[in-house]
Amino acid sequence: MAKEFSRADRVAQQMKREIAVLLQREFKDPRVKMATVSDVRVSGDLSYAKVYVTFLNLNSDESEVNQAIKVLNRAKGFFRGQIGRLMKLRIVPEIAFYHDKSLDTGMRLSSLITSTIAHDRALSREFGTEEVSTPADAQVNTENLEEEE
Repeated sequence: MAKEFSRADRVAQQMKREIAVLLQREFKDPRVKMATVSDVRVSGDLSYAKVYVTFLNLNSDESEVNQAIKVLNRAKGFFRGQIGRLMKLRIVPEIAFYHDKSLDTGMRLSSLITSTIAHDRALSREFGTEEVSTPADAQVNTENLEEEE
């Protein structure tokens, strides 16, 4: 029977859970607020781990985000020790923290899409063209066009 996940993937999943709990309950630095672990990538030989963190309240200020990442990287010995104790690993990966910008990118893309839709609707009202509001309406409109032909 083939394994679904490699050992590195299983260790990464467990590390993600443990680091998230440590950030929430044990790590008490006021410069790191509302931090969530979005991903952990462990090397194949289990010697290195990249921990990707998102800060829910610091997304707009890049300097605060960089400072929080520096604080986490200075405390990586604490996290490594706790991971070794909690997971009982023979070799505990070296941990490095990185800012995960996917939340920022997703929010920026969502606002761009929303503003584009609003701009399209304003243009269609201005020029009197028909506005299609949902994909279901678009399907009905294409069916009506086919029937007319």
